[in-house]
Amino acid sequence: MTSASGPKHEIHPLGYNLMAMALVVALGGLALAYGLLGLSHAQGRSQIAGGETTLKRTLVGTDLNIPVSWFRDAEGKSEGFATEVDLHLSLPLGEHGETRTINVTLVPRSQVRPSASLLDGVYLHQFLPNELAGPPGLIGKPLYGSEGFQNETVWYDALSSAPFVAKCMAPVEGATTSRCLRTVQFSTGIAAIYDFDDDVLWSWQKFDPEMKAMLSKIGLN
Repeated sequence: MTSASGPKHEIHPLGYNLMAMALVVALGGLALAYGLLGLSHAQGRSQIAGGETTLKRTLVGTDLNIPVSWFRDAEGKSEGFATEVDLHLSLPLGEHGETRTINVTLVPRSQVRPSASLLDGVYLHQFLPNELAGPPGLIGKPLYGSEGFQNETVWYDALSSAPFVAKCMAPVEGATTSRCLRTVQFSTGIAAIYDFDDDVLWSWQKFDPEMKAMLSKIGLN
């Protein structure tokens, strides 16, 4: 009697094992592809000791790994090459150690002159004869209103060969404090422009060491 059912096809154990291995290899390749994609999106991102995510910005050939919270605005929170980096740092540099926000703008050093250089090259020729009282160790000299120096004062350390120098503008309408600018250059080809309240001048001897210590954390030396 002939059976009505067709011939039976058995899967050989060797063939089954080969299929399973091929599936594992395919899944592994897919996982690797997703891993590489995730790595490409996270490239330049790392974590500092406190666990905060950093973003890599490259300025004048120097890679800076900057904590996200240091960026001054949301638009600056991106990675890649930059011509300017805008940051803000909170440090205990007020007159009595209060926390003050220091705005920091990083630019190529070829774009700006350091404040110490401007003291002899520019400011000295614009000094008014009177001198202002202020933080111990600093001399305050108002500037003539010409050359765009209206209502501005230069504070400087006269005893140092590499003096602390900052130029401050009188409070504008609606403001209660003067704002000061100080520019320094780093060996990496980067300059930092500091913008801060005038009571920070009372901590002028700590200012540069504090700023250098903070900026060294992101690779600026």
